[in-house]
Amino acid sequence: MADVLSLSLHSLNSSSSSSPFVSSLVRFSTSLQPVLRRVSDKIVCSSIGSSSAGFPLVLQQQKLVSWKVHAGIAEAEGPKWWERNTSPNMIDIHSTEEFLNALSQAGEKLVIAEFYGTWCGSCRALFPKFCRIAQEHKDIVFLKVDFDKNKPMCKSLNVKVLPFFHFYRGADGLLESFSCSLAKFQKLKDAIAKHNTARCSIGPPVGVGEITFPESSPPAPKDEAAEASSR
Repeated sequence: MADVLSLSLHSLNSSSSSSPFVSSLVRFSTSLQPVLRRVSDKIVCSSIGSSSAGFPLVLQQQKLVSWKVHAGIAEAEGPKWWERNTSPNMIDIHSTEEFLNALSQAGEKLVIAEFYGTWCGSCRALFPKFCRIAQEHKDIVFLKVDFDKNKPMCKSLNVKVLPFFHFYRGADGLLESFSCSLAKFQKLKDAIAKHNTARCSIGPPVGVGEITFPESSPPAPKDEAAEASSR
């Protein structure tokens, strides 16, 4: 384009240099000529290429914004906090049947059930350490029970504060239950040291003891939602 423009200007100069209009056009076009250059058959503004307020900077900003948007979308589509850093001996519980089966299949292994809420700040703060404990104790079965997805069962188990923990073992059934926040995490470690000891089997596992779960229960009223533990 710059070559064509130069040729046109030369023709105008040689043929009609006396015309005021042509003279004005030539002066304007001559001042515009250094601004244009050819790059891969595309015309860009070379005079503003290095300017801090130039077009290339706008493109860079657009690319940066686009990258941030895509990165944010990728993060939003990634695993949630309660799905991250899980260990093979951690089992997600989606129903009462799964809960009872997990207890039965554990045999004489210690089973620790954590009742949590995806909206619970205390649960989220404690979760990384809970995962670390699971990684350090491969011989223990850890159950993750989402309170909102298992409300009838949680109500039957008297879970009213989150995060909440149940300890089960074989024929002994329920050994201990308590709430535990990040500030009281040592309480969870002490309970593991107490209950994760060698012992002989004295019979088949009894699961959750005398508690009988209904086959189908209506959703718990909203006013019966569990509270986040501050202890």
